[in-house]
Amino acid sequence: MNGRTRKKPRPPLDRESLEQLALFYVGRYATTRAKLRNYLGRKIRERGWADERQPPIEDLAEKFAELGYVDDAAFASAKAASLLRRGYGERRVEQALYVAGIEDEDAHDAREQAEAQAWEAALAFARKRRVGPFAREALDPDRKRKALAAMMRAGHPYELARKLIEAAPGDVPEHEHGL
Repeated sequence: MNGRTRKKPRPPLDRESLEQLALFYVGRYATTRAKLRNYLGRKIRERGWADERQPPIEDLAEKFAELGYVDDAAFASAKAASLLRRGYGERRVEQALYVAGIEDEDAHDAREQAEAQAWEAALAFARKRRVGPFAREALDPDRKRKALAAMMRAGHPYELARKLIEAAPGDVPEHEHGL
């Protein structure tokens, strides 16, 4: 065997072992019902399923949500807060919630949070990138264009990004609601 040891193939999953995997996963990671379902589905594809009945993936995800092991709304709020602190805008928050499989009703508060903190998030992004009012000196048109594009990729609306990028160094513009 040329020095390598072969691992014994793991047995196919049954209901009990699938539930144990789910418990381990939710105990280790903050997750959503959708992420838990994806994880369990992947494990079944990797190891196989030993039972004649369908794997209870959906049942386990719902059971864990009822028990409070998985809380999509709390996950959404925490994810939104994290992204906003790092300077990402509403669109990026929305994308992250979509990728995490958060349902609309569970994402509602996180969306409101992103909308309410849009200005602060844009300021955080501009501060981190040292552009607009946080630049050391006025940016040339090419750097302004690149900074504007970066802010838009970070999920900020055009008008808000433009307002910050066009601001003179040291001159933080007033926040206008609706921007």
